[in-house]
Parts: sequence; structure tokens; C-alpha cells
Amino acid sequence: MQGLNWGENGPRKTRKGRWSAAEVARLKDMYGLREDEAIARELQRSAGSVRKMAESIFRTAERTGPWTAGDVEDLKKYLGATTPEVIARILGRTTPEVQGKIFELGRLEVTERWKREEVAQFKRIYGARSDEDLAKIFSKSLESIQSLARRHRLAKDKAYLKKVNGDGTTRMPRWTSGELDTLRELYATTPNLEIADRLSRSVKSIVSKAHHIGLKKDIARLRQMGRENVSLRYGSGEGAAVEAALELSTDTPGELPGQPQSEFGT
Repeated sequence: MQGLNWGENGPRKTRKGRWSAAEVARLKDMYGLREDEAIARELQRSAGSVRKMAESIFRTAERTGPWTAGDVEDLKKYLGATTPEVIARILGRTTPEVQGKIFELGRLEVTERWKREEVAQFKRIYGARSDEDLAKIFSKSLESIQSLARRHRLAKDKAYLKKVNGDGTTRMPRWTSGELDTLRELYATTPNLEIADRLSRSVKSIVSKAHHIGLKKDIARLRQMGRENVSLRYGSGEGAAVEAALELSTDTPGELPGQPQSEFGT
């Protein structure tokens, strides 16, 4: 929208006064999924203004009674991304109710195989959630969460590590000249997960370094990824399609609504 310049770098003047409809809509998308300070930077508002507007937007009568399936899915959307107090505000529930439902989710465990849509969602949010919260979201054991993450060479986001550990390091070793040569040789035509396996690095590390040194997938690979992505939508080619859909998302970067930019390719 004209005048907002969302996502641009550089010093910007903090906006004051009446909120536009576009700003309110964007705040609704992001609130609870990103830190107040990050939302404030994007909207060029103060963090205090963001909190005040959020309180106004979500100032609804507290709901009581049974949780519907939709209510639980809404809870899972925010679980681990923010506090129970903020989730309660968004859902119009009391904090004790939200905390009780989170506790119940922790007692559920489904032993069925992962569905392709679950794997896709898992890759999208893994970097910014704790393994314990992911276990609640997907009703899986902690071992299943960690096993799937290892299988797909996933890593936590630096922002998440900084929040929980006080630093943003991933403690991965520096890239050697040989590794960089291998990356340059393979990146254009090879799935990111295969490269990650070969170099014993996370997919996030592969994609980040490739973008940093200006590597791109070639046209043939992009077309193949597109075909596999179509297969995903129509339920065929399940394994390869999931991989290609998420790989395509990293080679055509774009922020998911309400989520910070994250590298989650395959």
C-alpha cells in the first residue's frame, strides 16, 4: 500500500496518529506470530502503539464452553509463538482455559504416519517453535518430532535461538572452500535436501549460503519443482511433491502471512 513501504530497509520515521485499515489488517495477520517489536518495525509504529491497538482489536467478550475443532486449530496456530496470555486475548478465552487446553494437547499422541500436509506445515514452523510445542501441535512424541527434523535436515531460526539461548548462533562450522565448490556444482540441479545430506548441514544453511553467494536453481529444476508442486495439490507423487513445494518456496522467496521470513526449502 502506498506510503507504508513494508519490508524496506533503512531508517524510517515512526508513524503516529490514526491507524489505517491496511495497518489494522496487517497487525491482525502478524499479532501473536511475531514479536511486538518486529511488528512495530514493519508498520513503522512504536511497540507501545502496537500493543495498545492489539488490545483494542481483540477486546471481545470472553468465551466459555466446549472447544470446537476450529478453536483447537486456532490455538495450535499460535502455540509456541507467543504467550498463553496473548493467545487468550486473540481467541477471546481466559488464560486458565488456554493453559488447560495446552496441557490437554500435551497428553495426546497420535502414532499414525505423518501426512504430507503435516510435513509441509512442520517445515514451515519448525525453525521458530520448540520441539516440545511442536509435539503438542502435531500430537506426536518428542522422538517423532526430532526424527522428522533430522530426516529433513531442519534447523532452528537464529531469532529463535537468540530468544531462548541469548545468542543467535547455530554453532555450525565455517564453510570450507571444498564445501563451497560442491554447493556451486550441485545447487542449480539438485534438491536442497540431497545437498544438505551430502554436506552434513541443515537445509536452512544450504539455502542461506546459496542465496548469499548468488546461486539459483536452473530453469529445468524450477520446472520440475513446479510439476511436482502440482502433483502435491492433486494428491499424487506425495513424497517428491512435498519436497519440491517447499524447495520452490525458497527459490521464489516471499513472506508467509503473519510469519517472519524463514528459509524452509528442501
